[in-house]
Amino acid sequence: MSAALAQQRLQQSHLQQNWWDSAVIYQVYPRSFADGNGDGVGDLAGLAARLGYIASLGVDGIWLTPFQPSPQVDQGYDVSDYCGVDPLFGTMADFDQLLAQAHGLGLRVFLDVVPNHCSSEHPSFIQALAAGPGTVERGMFHFVESPHGAGTPPNNWQSVFGGPAWSRAAPDSDTDLDWYLHLFSPGQPDWNWRNPAVGGYFEDVLCFWFNKGVDGLRIDVAHALFKAEGLPNAPNSAPVVDGLRSNPLVSDQEEVHEVYRRWRTIADGYQPQRVLVGEVNLDPDRAGRYTRADEMHQAFAFSFVNLGWDPQGWAAVGNELESVRQLHGAAPTWALENHDLVRSATRFGGGELGAARARAALLALLGLPGAAYLHQGQELALPEVDVPLDARVDPMWARGGVCRDGARVPLPWTADPAFNHGFSLADTAAQPWLPQPTGWGSHAIEQQLKDPGSTQQLVVRALALRRRLLAEGVLADDDGGRWRTETGGLLLCDRGRGFLVAIAMGTDAVRLPEGTVILTAAPQPTAGWLEPNNAAWIQRTAD
Repeated sequence: MSAALAQQRLQQSHLQQNWWDSAVIYQVYPRSFADGNGDGVGDLAGLAARLGYIASLGVDGIWLTPFQPSPQVDQGYDVSDYCGVDPLFGTMADFDQLLAQAHGLGLRVFLDVVPNHCSSEHPSFIQALAAGPGTVERGMFHFVESPHGAGTPPNNWQSVFGGPAWSRAAPDSDTDLDWYLHLFSPGQPDWNWRNPAVGGYFEDVLCFWFNKGVDGLRIDVAHALFKAEGLPNAPNSAPVVDGLRSNPLVSDQEEVHEVYRRWRTIADGYQPQRVLVGEVNLDPDRAGRYTRADEMHQAFAFSFVNLGWDPQGWAAVGNELESVRQLHGAAPTWALENHDLVRSATRFGGGELGAARARAALLALLGLPGAAYLHQGQELALPEVDVPLDARVDPMWARGGVCRDGARVPLPWTADPAFNHGFSLADTAAQPWLPQPTGWGSHAIEQQLKDPGSTQQLVVRALALRRRLLAEGVLADDDGGRWRTETGGLLLCDRGRGFLVAIAMGTDAVRLPEGTVILTAAPQPTAGWLEPNNAAWIQRTAD
């Protein structure tokens, strides 16, 4: 696609109302996408050099996980400056160039904003520590003197990463007896959103990036900003896992919705309109409330993300999400992978079986009504990597025994292992920040680009066909999804307008409904039948 055509496509789609309802966004984990300077860590220069590859897939935009200044305790989700660029990834000039380049290729750019917590090296937290108990500065965070004595946390809340969600502000002090709250690592203190100054600070952060021309923001842990008044003990002291749902006192407090109403007003004030995407890891009926007409535009369908290879489970969740769409009006936002999840090829069984299922699930995902997000490398059907114990850096592994590094290993661009399988673009290359496993080159992008039968080429065909069907009105932004299962493990999602998504999730081939099969995840040997672990798009006369 020429740059002129790409820019024209972007301009035309900006005029389309609610374009995000059918968008496909590619998640970039900058550390692991492309290394421009050869230091073994991906950066903005590397992303810019490889941006054409993303555009060639046919996606509508990219979402970048944090590249702002950070001590990197949690790989960037511990932000010390929300309006800067960490030297590890480049400069603000590099970002400005990347943004312009992406727009020139017809790609929108979404960034992460992390409003629940910051880094313990954020200037506001440093000032709070220095100011001492009872000060205005400490009011920006949750500093509490324990009623149980200096040696016991104020309550029984547990961290997502394992261990107490509290740390002493000054462990060696006999006079400063405060503890501070951190739902994640001790290096990530939680902001106190009951302090209006915190809300004002983040509204300035939004405007900073929107004024630069960023098209949207993905909001990290969007449901957990407010904690229950008085910070009472939880019903049990289990770790705060599973989307923080095991402790309702730290998430989904009613006050959080007013934040997103204010943010929506800000986003709507820009032309073209900016988009808000929530990481809302709640059940569909609760998550849907965050996408009411005056709140966020999208929230990831986490109940779908967590499914196994189970047709009844998929159908039940699909129909529940459709009910939420009818109630609140926002189309589902589908994802099967992200930087926090085990890769679907491994989650769905591993080996050739898992790869086939991941491929089928990916095709199905791109045919469902609503928006879709792809995690870098998902288009390659990458498996989860078993990162050696001595190379793991995830703080969740160190504190809680769960490791997310396996989905974050740098991409294989070339079959040749030189320069870290093409991940590093400079004349020399340091070892990558996470080791690439033996055989990583068998999944390489250069190999899949040349193979018409590869998963990468399937994604290109699917996105091109999706775009055409949307233009022709066969698919529409406001399509619903009616899900059902049939004998033999056949799962069907009927979008109406004569379009069906079918997935064979059983052990035998299954008879397909009448209609024309227009795309399958794998070759279909017998007309009218779908082999197990395969998926198909079916077009038929509209009802």
